[in-house]
Amino acid sequence: MWTVVYIAPNRKQAEKLQNALVNEGLLVKLRNIGLPNGNDNGSVEILVPESELDEALEIINTV
Repeated sequence: MWTVVYIAPNRKQAEKLQNALVNEGLLVKLRNIGLPNGNDNGSVEILVPESELDEALEIINTV
């Protein structure tokens, strides 16, 4: 099951964190909050598999 690990304030920040997590070998999905066709300025949820939650949090806290 996918779990929200962080809510980024915008798409740019979400992609930065996504790259950091992917570089460590984690699976990552991004999901816009609000309108489905939202712009790059809206908040974005960063999701990881539940089994990778603790590792994802450690990586996010060091970025």
